[in-house]
Amino acid sequence: MFGIYTRTLAKYPVWTQAFTTGVLFGTGDIIAQFLIESKPSKGKDAAVPVTGSWDVARTGRMAIFGAGFAGPVLHHWYKFLDRKIQLSTPFRSLLGRVAVDQLCFAPCFIASFFVGQGFLAGANKQTIQARLEKGYPGALKSNYMVWPAVQLLNFWCVPLQHRLMVVNTFALGWNTYLSHVNQTSRSIEKPVETVV
Repeated sequence: MFGIYTRTLAKYPVWTQAFTTGVLFGTGDIIAQFLIESKPSKGKDAAVPVTGSWDVARTGRMAIFGAGFAGPVLHHWYKFLDRKIQLSTPFRSLLGRVAVDQLCFAPCFIASFFVGQGFLAGANKQTIQARLEKGYPGALKSNYMVWPAVQLLNFWCVPLQHRLMVVNTFALGWNTYLSHVNQTSRSIEKPVETVV
């Protein structure tokens, strides 16, 4: 299986990484819906989420964001970091890449996630802003508790062409978390009042 992935990656790097990122973003949402947000019920329907059904559109939005934005952007981002962050020693280059990734890219990427999910859901500007205000600070804080260590190991041990797959594999849990945060940030939405 890994051999097929590696050959496909060599032939179609952006498409392969976009596809795998989309699949893993969608999978993270399914995990969020059925394992995080569902509560066990009594009786014959114990595995059914509290909402009563799978929100396929929500999973689709996550997969579209992963394949259409996250995969291609991250593919090019990792190439950029590898080419442009070349300091006096390999260790300094490593620390520079992690610093630039976490201080410049991560805050923008997380904001893009909330905006992208709002846009794909057809939310208006005020709703997207409210979701950002509620979900973004906690997501960024959680990012800094997890991703610097992951990226340090990723940039140090993993060849460039496989970095996104390593991140995607680890990000299955992260995408589950982001999907859940995005969903719970919807709880503050209020209908927009119109003045007549």
